[in-house]
This record gives sequence, C-alpha cells and structure tokens, in this order.
Amino acid sequence: MTDTMNTNELRIAVIGSGPAGVYSSDILLKQLAKRSEELGLPSTARIDLFEKLPVPFGLVRYGVAPDHPSIKFIAGALEKTLDNPNIHLYCDVEFGKDVTIDELLERYDAVLFATGAVKDKPLNLPGADLDGVYGAAKFVEWYDGYPTGAREWPLEAENVAVIGGGNVAMDVARELMRNADDLKAKTDIPDNVYEGIQKNKAKVLHLFIRRGVAQAKFSVQELREMEKLPGVQLIINEDDFDLDDETIEVAGKDKLARQMVEELFTVREMAEDMEDDGDVDYEGNPADRKYYLHFNSAPTEILGEDGKVKAIRVEKTETSADGKMTRLGEFEDYPVEAVYHAIGYKPATAPGIAYDEKGAHLANANGDGRITTEADGGEVRPRLYATGWAKRGPVGLIGSTKSDALMIVNHMLEDFAAAPERGLFAADRNPESIDELLASKGIRPIDFAGWKKIDAFERAEGAKEGREHKKVIEPDQMRALALD
Repeated sequence: MTDTMNTNELRIAVIGSGPAGVYSSDILLKQLAKRSEELGLPSTARIDLFEKLPVPFGLVRYGVAPDHPSIKFIAGALEKTLDNPNIHLYCDVEFGKDVTIDELLERYDAVLFATGAVKDKPLNLPGADLDGVYGAAKFVEWYDGYPTGAREWPLEAENVAVIGGGNVAMDVARELMRNADDLKAKTDIPDNVYEGIQKNKAKVLHLFIRRGVAQAKFSVQELREMEKLPGVQLIINEDDFDLDDETIEVAGKDKLARQMVEELFTVREMAEDMEDDGDVDYEGNPADRKYYLHFNSAPTEILGEDGKVKAIRVEKTETSADGKMTRLGEFEDYPVEAVYHAIGYKPATAPGIAYDEKGAHLANANGDGRITTEADGGEVRPRLYATGWAKRGPVGLIGSTKSDALMIVNHMLEDFAAAPERGLFAADRNPESIDELLASKGIRPIDFAGWKKIDAFERAEGAKEGREHKKVIEPDQMRALALD
C-alpha cells in the first residue's frame, strides 16, 4: 500500500466501502479532475477506504437478498471503481477501534462517513419481546452470510407474519417462501443457509402493510421477484384494490408510483388465476405454500402463550389519496408462530460524532452532509462529512446514494477551495503514514488484492457445484485467504 510521495495531492479518508463510500470516491476523483483548475485545487487525490469487515461492498454483499438479479451488476461496478490506483482499500480496519478520528485528521484533509445500518428500528408493539419475534436485520445477516452473523436460524414455524411495506420486508418474505434448491442454483448462498432453508417449515406467510396499494414503498422489481416463486400461491384481498378516482389520479402523477400500482394489479390478476386454476403457483404447478398480501393492515399486538408467539392482531386501516392513514377499529387475529418486522433500519453511530436520534443519522447541517457538533443545530465541524444513510437516514435507493455523493463531494471541494490552505490541511503528508500506524498497532488490513484472492476462492468453490459464486462467511478464513 505504498505510492510515491506527493505532498500536493488531496488526502481523503472514507469510512465504509458500501455503495455510498465507493460512489463518493469515484465521483470525487472525477469532479476533482473536472473542477480542480476552476477551484485552484490539486488535480489528484489519494482516497483511502476503511471497512470494518474483511471484505468490501457493505449493503450490496450483506444487506440485500441474494436472489436480486441486479446484485451482480452493482457489485461488478463497485469492484471496477475500487480497481483504481488512486483508491486504496483497507478492509478489516474498524473506525473508532483500530483508528481514531484524531489519527485520521492528522493524515487526511477530510474524513467522509459512508457507514450503513446494522440494527433494526424497535418494534413498539405489545408482545414484541416474545420468543419467535425477529428483526429483519439479523435474519438478513444470516441468509447473507454476514461475517459476525448467526450461523443457524430457527425456521420451525409453519405460519409466519412479516410486518413492513418496503423492500426489506419483501426480501424477508420472499426468502421465507423460497425453495432451497432453487435459491442455491441461482445465488451465492453458503452451505449453512442452504441447509437452513431446506428445513424451513413455513407453509403460510402473511405480509402486513399498513397503508394502501397506491402507497406501497417497495419497488417494481421486488414485485416481479415475488411473482415468480416456485410452489407458492399468491393470495390477495379484492377490497384492497378498490381504489377511488382521487387515489388513482394522485398515483398517476408519479411515474414510479404509477408503475408500482400497475404491477400490483398484475399481481392481483395472477392471484385470481392461481386460485381459479386450483391453488397453483405462477407456472401452474400445485402450490404447497401460501403467501397472503394484506394492505391497509396495521399490526397492533403480538399474542403469546407460554412466552411464545401464537398469533398477531391486526387492525384494518384506510388510506386517503394523500397517504394519510386512518385506523378503523376493526381487528382480526391471525394464528402465527413467528413474526418478522422490517419497519426500518437505524444507521450506525460513529465514535466522536454527534448522532441525530430523531432522523436516525449522523448530525449534519440541514442535511447538506457537513458534520455538526450537535444534532439540533450546532456548529459545523471542519473537514468532516457524511453521505448516504449516514447523512440522511435509512431512506432512498441507489439513485439517492449517487445524488448524495455528488452533492457532498462538491461541498467538500468548495470548502477546500475557500480555505487559505487550498484543501491541504493534514500535517502528515506521508502516504505510508497510515500503513505505519496500523502496523504499529498490529493491524493487518486486507487490500484490494487481498479481496481479489477471496473472490477467486469463492468463484472456484462455486464452480465445483456449477455455480458462479459461493460465499465464504468465516472472518478467519477470509483473512487467511487474503493475507497468507
């Protein structure tokens, strides 16, 4: 991890190697090349990406269901960006533990936080502490082979509920209805996940969404993946699709909402055909699992017996064209033995950085990405920035992450240009300084070449089974592959 001494290049530390961190690195280099002369800044930069896990890509590798067809494309694009001599990858280095904010500011002109989310928002319902209630985050960690995640998952429940109206809820529901052999053939799941899903006893799944069809937050792609589950019959409530003229008009004004509603009506037709053809799946084969899609349904309580889940109580709601939800006081109990909640993530905190609990993100000035001393107001802390979920909270998709990155990068460059030092703030400009610091602490980072060794091994293991890829999940094995 050495390069020639260049005291006039910008030095940027990025915390997090998921989409937010990698996109920001790429955009910074491009914007610097484009705007350096205009702003009077150096035309080159060294960007060091610090990742607490032994491997890069964050959300793309560990936060999205393995059967998303877009994953391979996104991961490939991120990897191409990392294969850049101006970007240096430092995996297995945890901010706040292995390296501090002061140590970074001594060596870098700016620090950009692009950390993701690892915890669920709490489910504030009576019965949320019963045995059999699970947050989506831990389940996602399990089926994605997160290095420090669970290696086994209890899948004994025959009747399951999933709470949530976003993409994560759809992912969780789909994986709970998945056929293990089908999933293995098409994805990189490790053996323990395949064996776990093989034993999954779930036969009936209820997905509860508080608002109406026109207010659903999941993507069209999620719906299309739901439509093609082997052995699964989709079941809907006809009344949920009885939309008034105003709701249809409002949805029609937004392209994404219109596409999503149109796809949901396709789901309704499929569900009707599945029932008419004798309870079959999308290919007309007998279905042995049933997937109920409930809109305008707000869970109010999880009912238990002997400390375990036995049912979920749901209140009927009504949603106006402007998205306002009204509770109707009509309740129904559904017998289930497990409840998964996917009602949002809480992005990670960062040691030494103020956190906005209400917005669930690092404190930054009016959402512009400049880190502040306090969540509510406060002063801007020079040379510290946030992007992605660390900046705005757990909302938005890849497109939002890219637009965030462009905005933050331009703020950084403009701040650099406005300072007398022209961006060159760090006293220590030795490019080997960070390597020497980590070595003095006994820390051996995994660089891009080390990641490529892990990736090559995963591809070779997958090829043995006729698969493109097969994940390594144990951190020590990753380190051995990368460093030995």
